[in-house]
Amino acid sequence: MNQNVIISKDIQAELSAAISAVSPDRLFVLADTTTARVCWPVVKDFPCQAEAQLITIGASDEAKTLETLASVWTALGEGGATRHSMLINLGGGMVTDLGGFAASTFKRGIAFVNIPTTLLSMVDASVGGKTGINFRGLKNEIGVFNEAMTVILDTQFLSTLDAPNLRSGYAEMLKHGLISTEEHLLELLRFDIERPDLEQLKQMVAKSVSIKERIVTEDPHEHGLRKALNLGHTAGHAFESLALAENRTVLHGYAVAWGLVCELYLSATRCGFPTERLYQVAQFVRETYGRFDFTCKEYDRLFEFMTHDKKNVAGVINFTLLGAVGDIRINQQASKDDIFEMLDYYREN
Repeated sequence: MNQNVIISKDIQAELSAAISAVSPDRLFVLADTTTARVCWPVVKDFPCQAEAQLITIGASDEAKTLETLASVWTALGEGGATRHSMLINLGGGMVTDLGGFAASTFKRGIAFVNIPTTLLSMVDASVGGKTGINFRGLKNEIGVFNEAMTVILDTQFLSTLDAPNLRSGYAEMLKHGLISTEEHLLELLRFDIERPDLEQLKQMVAKSVSIKERIVTEDPHEHGLRKALNLGHTAGHAFESLALAENRTVLHGYAVAWGLVCELYLSATRCGFPTERLYQVAQFVRETYGRFDFTCKEYDRLFEFMTHDKKNVAGVINFTLLGAVGDIRINQQASKDDIFEMLDYYREN
């Protein structure tokens, strides 16, 4: 990996060093309406970005569109950006995904830095080089792999986060626990996410990021091992897509948490994943994330959403499953009956 991931101790010095490494002719900061209000004041007076032009886009996943992307290209062009300019993405996963894609494509690519401000973007979206937008109702349908030059993870921003968004990010940490070690998974299951100790959380974020970094370094373009990071996402993305279609948008991490329960059930029935761990995780998810309500009438629609997953080959739905904690089984196929049985389990437990 060429990407420099920093667990921040002094964000001003770290950001100054990242900008100096490029010496851009123009500097831009991309934020959404929320991070422009809450997070931009933390960094806007740093001398290193005194000349920065702020670009603001709408908040939430509904803004992750071709129209928003075009508005960022337009703002860069009107602001005099050249191939030697730099974009700083200040925000959650939507901002780092869309901003990374905008930077990767404007003038065939300008330098960009990610400063993730949500737990989800710290442990998931900002690391690993995935960028993109939603298109035709499908999540992250258009995008490229391109790593930020520097990622600065500063957990001070987490104190501005509401409880649902903190829980949303924690679901990705739970996934990282499941694909790593029993010890780390149990640490996550025991942590009090309702009254979080931010210092302890900072150490757990560092551990979570290192798990993802190790996997991405071994498989940067998702040909093999990196598919481990998709645990919970085949079912989770289907839940997200259904919620979006029905105008009851859910947070990404909540959908992933519900997807983990589904895919751990498949793991138990197909790969021998211990049922005791399945029950433990399912109980944690139910208590922390509640339930996603749907009926058997939606099964066909959910199945259809799963057929659009980017991990599929020739229309066959591929899951990432586990034989045990840390025992990763990629490219596991499941029939329509298996998937309907999985959805039955989720609704009944």
